[in-house]
Amino acid sequence: MDLPKLHDRYQAGQLLADRLGAQAFSPQGWVIALPRGGVPVGYAIAQRLHWPLDVWLVRKLGVPDQPELAMGAIAAPNIQMLNSTLIQNLGITDRQIKATARAELRELQRRDRCYRGGRPLPDIQGQPVIVVDDGVATGATLQAAIAALSTFHPLSLMAAVPVAAPVSWQIISAQVDTSLCLIEPTAMESISQWYDHFDAVADATVIQLLRACRLHES
Repeated sequence: MDLPKLHDRYQAGQLLADRLGAQAFSPQGWVIALPRGGVPVGYAIAQRLHWPLDVWLVRKLGVPDQPELAMGAIAAPNIQMLNSTLIQNLGITDRQIKATARAELRELQRRDRCYRGGRPLPDIQGQPVIVVDDGVATGATLQAAIAALSTFHPLSLMAAVPVAAPVSWQIISAQVDTSLCLIEPTAMESISQWYDHFDAVADATVIQLLRACRLHES
């Protein structure tokens, strides 16, 4: 049976919001999106739940010469997760890992300045949190975000994505209180194949959507 494709990230967020709308939520919580692709998804959910939207800065650590393949991830404020089995199998050295992590940390810090503009991290302690991305392949970045968010002791933590590789999603689901995924294809070459439109999300779009949510709150 062929699974339906998603139109774009915003429509994917609306579909997730439809499913979430049937559940009972606290009047106050946080939607936390992983930039950049997770922000349009999170924006649609935040609009529906009337919750504030913010980002959590996470960067994939790509394998040298195969940057799309994740050997781990880093997340604000100080989380690093590594796939030790993959690293060992590919013979990746500590020096290569450190060089990749330094480069990605610089980009993470740039995005933090760009998106947050000096604002502090959201105060999620004791609040329900939904962490959102536009899809999960290896799950490295989302797992790093979950590890980071958990250290701030939210009341509950849900992971919600439009599409995910089943094995990765099973691992992630075990790390949160609840999880929601619309599509779990048995064969998944890339996240983009499950969208009709999967253009790169610009920094300006992230800033615009975050600002729109803050204006709506006020």
